[in-house]
Amino acid sequence: MNKITQPKLFTRNGKLWIRFSLNGKQIRKSLNLDDTKANKKLAQTQIIPQMILKVTSGEFFNNNDDTNKIPLIDDYIIKSFEMHKSSRKESTQKDCIGMYKNHIKEYFGDRRLNELKPSDIKIWQNTLLEKGLSPSRVKHIRNVLTLMYRDAQEDEIIDKNPFELVRIPKIVPTEIYPFNLDEIKLILSNVNGWVKNFIALAFFTGARSGEIIGLKWEDVDFLKKEIYIKRTIKMGEISSPKTISSIRSIDILDILVPFLEDQYSITGKKKSFVFLNKDDNHIYDIKRVRDTHWRKVLKLSNLDYRPIYHTRHTFATIMLENNEDILWVSNMLGHVNATMTLSKYARYIKKANKVRATFLKDVA
Repeated sequence: MNKITQPKLFTRNGKLWIRFSLNGKQIRKSLNLDDTKANKKLAQTQIIPQMILKVTSGEFFNNNDDTNKIPLIDDYIIKSFEMHKSSRKESTQKDCIGMYKNHIKEYFGDRRLNELKPSDIKIWQNTLLEKGLSPSRVKHIRNVLTLMYRDAQEDEIIDKNPFELVRIPKIVPTEIYPFNLDEIKLILSNVNGWVKNFIALAFFTGARSGEIIGLKWEDVDFLKKEIYIKRTIKMGEISSPKTISSIRSIDILDILVPFLEDQYSITGKKKSFVFLNKDDNHIYDIKRVRDTHWRKVLKLSNLDYRPIYHTRHTFATIMLENNEDILWVSNMLGHVNATMTLSKYARYIKKANKVRATFLKDVA
């Protein structure tokens, strides 16, 4: 004889569910009914009694095996990607699909949504870390699955998200190694042409690499000595900058003028992007600059490799070390506010040589 505990109603995402124990196995099922007084009464007076009757007669086991109705991760991820397509930049969508294909599919693609256990996730995360992926990258990869499981919960396919039970790998903040002024001079002395102008623009504006690639000559105002940041380019996709605050105007410092004038002599007549490839199109992605020209000039300068993004950090630290207004630095970087700038670069602000708390001298 089958043993069943009295089913209990509960609510999830505004819908009625029931939970009960059947022959020692915990079962949760959605009733596909909104959480209303009338539906609760319907569940208590009709649905639950009928279900108990079906268990007694054995009909429940013939008609309620939903195991094969739960989709494979490989199938449901396609729906998840489609659901979030309009809210993501095209480059972000491509990256998410790439992360699934390269780091998730072979491990979990043939598993059903309800089969993934916290222990599976922990082992998988460790495997990715052992392959050399950074904790930050692993976090981005697992976010693809975390979001998919939330979608499945909202669709009432599953009632638990296993990722909520597994900690994200500990992310150690990236150490910043800004270049000093002598190193900037050395780097610029070992490169020529548009690459030299590109690197100078990076060092002397603090702009993100994608923003520099996305610059057009119409964004550069030599008279007002301003550059307007309106777009960014990543993986060939032209889109809006990272955040609303990233859409901004930045100053053309005097030191940058000759580099911009030289670049104008190279591409200005094209009335297009400031930096063009050999086919007179915009640069596809910063990887093209980083993996060839940037690595090469650092080697020529006998400097250890640092990501090209450190040009941005260098601008921020040099300006703050020399007591430039933090609000101005924050605007140049496109930060939401000065608090964000302070949180990243406070240790580089020079402290005045001042004796503190002199009012306490007579206390002791």
